[in-house]
Amino acid sequence: MLSDILNDLFVSQLKVVEKGWYPFLKLWLNFMHYSLQGMEYGICNLSLVPVRAEPSDRSEMTTQLLFGEIFAIQQRQQSWLKIRIAHDGYEGWIDEKQYLSIPVDYYQQILNNEPHIALDIMQAAVSPARHVLVLAGSNLPAFDGMNFKLFKEKFVYNGQAIDAYHDRNLDRFIERCALKYLHAPYLWGGRSPFGIDCSGFTQVVFKMLGISIKRDAYQQAEEGFDIDFAGQAAEGDLAFFGNDDRITHVGIVMNDGKIIHASGRVRIDLLDHFGIYNQELKKYTHKLKVIKRLL
Repeated sequence: MLSDILNDLFVSQLKVVEKGWYPFLKLWLNFMHYSLQGMEYGICNLSLVPVRAEPSDRSEMTTQLLFGEIFAIQQRQQSWLKIRIAHDGYEGWIDEKQYLSIPVDYYQQILNNEPHIALDIMQAAVSPARHVLVLAGSNLPAFDGMNFKLFKEKFVYNGQAIDAYHDRNLDRFIERCALKYLHAPYLWGGRSPFGIDCSGFTQVVFKMLGISIKRDAYQQAEEGFDIDFAGQAAEGDLAFFGNDDRITHVGIVMNDGKIIHASGRVRIDLLDHFGIYNQELKKYTHKLKVIKRLL
């Protein structure tokens, strides 16, 4: 769609993720969405929904929707919907039975009012009709400390949540967010504590800080600004790895020359100017390409 192309070109020119740009970015996104006549919108009303490359249960899972995340519906094919996810522009196919249809005004409301983000690994949200297991990184629209509403459905939620724009405490960045996923198994396309890939891990952790970054590692490497030397890296920087000119892996820099990343599982390894050193294997497993600062 023309609006999607214009939006992508605009965001690619900015190549910034600092909080100060977000009101401006939101105004642009809002204008583009309002310009779409007859578009349909949806919200993830389940714990976790797979997003696939093609309209088939056998197709590769490229990412996942977490509870409360919103999207635009671009196409219908039999029992499948092609969607564009609001927070990162990622496109893929979901089963038509795994979402809740929402009107454009509610979609805009979510865009304009960033929801609280669930911090507990897993916590039940209870409505009069059902209960849902809400995973870390999920959205809690209109959360007041005890209740939230998913469109017309009101839930009680007793877990921890963060208002990313007002509760940003970078000193506890790793402790409160990244370490919650320690030892989570690796899963291609995953974004949950029960299965997560390297760029899904970094994306969800940054989401908890109110920073939207792209989905794939090579896309994330285009954001922020370069750090010249590994010794200058600070906690919360993103380190990217690969071969030749291709970015294939990403992790979050920690203090004391360490990195937390998803490789087999979410783990902590050593980081230097060569790359990631795995003490268990006694060898380097990933070649450092670039370090970026987004915070």
